[in-house]
Amino acid sequence: MFCSCKNDPEEKEPNKNICPVCLGHPGALPTINRSAIEKIILAGLALNCKIKNYSRFDRKSYFYPDLPKGYQISQFDFPICKDGYLDVHLDDGTIKRIRINRIHMEEDTARLIHEGSSTLVDFNRSSVPLMELVTEPDINSAEEAKKFAQELQLILKYNDISGANMEKGQMRCEVNISLSDTEKLGTKVEIKNLNSFKAIEKSIEYEIKRQKEIIEKGGKVKQETRGWYDDKQITMDQREKEDAFEYRYFPDPDLPPLNISDEEIEKIKKRLVELPEQKRKRFKEEYNLDDKSIEFYINEPSLADYFEKVISELDCWKKHKNCEKDSIKVCSNYIITDLQAIIKNDPDFISIDERITPENFAELISMLENKTQKL
Repeated sequence: MFCSCKNDPEEKEPNKNICPVCLGHPGALPTINRSAIEKIILAGLALNCKIKNYSRFDRKSYFYPDLPKGYQISQFDFPICKDGYLDVHLDDGTIKRIRINRIHMEEDTARLIHEGSSTLVDFNRSSVPLMELVTEPDINSAEEAKKFAQELQLILKYNDISGANMEKGQMRCEVNISLSDTEKLGTKVEIKNLNSFKAIEKSIEYEIKRQKEIIEKGGKVKQETRGWYDDKQITMDQREKEDAFEYRYFPDPDLPPLNISDEEIEKIKKRLVELPEQKRKRFKEEYNLDDKSIEFYINEPSLADYFEKVISELDCWKKHKNCEKDSIKVCSNYIITDLQAIIKNDPDFISIDERITPENFAELISMLENKTQKL
């Protein structure tokens, strides 16, 4: 984020992509990564946020072995993105709007590797751009949290903001849970170590049950940070949670404030691609596909593109601009079932077009429709 070291989540050799800046050496001066700033603006626009014309970086002071400077460069009272929202589709067919309080940019910390009684530090990840998104307390269930994270991942991937691969650490989630039977929020507990959508869902379900049992027994929930342990399917306390004022935020004197013009925001806005929700609506209106098929294409954008190329090649589509719904359904079914199976079972697969071009696939569908070919 503040140096020119390579950002490579695939790097296996520890402490290879490092420099005096990300190691926090005295006298090393940070420089703002312009590309990272443009990507957080792009994310904010995709998530219906207001992009602030003025922003700045602050020092967040705390001590931990993965933080060589003794502070983290982050943003406190002047984040880049504010007041957005994301609509998520729930299993019962309803749509839940979840408000986004802010999206700010900061640097990532180093990675700690625990080996027996020793802890090793890998600084390859230190100072990598880290976009942090904070929601309003609108999420009321484990399902809503999981769906929000899944939709967010799609948006980041669609716009090439991040690979957002949770297994590689490109996307991480921390949840704050508080139980209350009134409008006033209860005591907040933060859960870390969530590196999959399943972990998000299961950790929330467990923590709700844990806090509920404490309250029902007349106890008091302690404000703390807890970790999720996948092997035991439980959360365990890690440390007491600090309040924001204990981090002693103050403006970073080594970095100039950001002045983002409306012209620059509009220029970045033009880079937005069709978002998942926009594609859902379009696929419903244009192709009349069922919800299950649409969700398949939303999660498989390369096959969605291939499907649309095939449809455009169908004779009836080219001639009348109104292809029979049965043809579209047949085409979609073969892509979702047979073609996907071929792709998954082929270890040497490179691209769909190398197997069968959209033109040839469209010809096959036409033959099936005309009953001149059977599979």
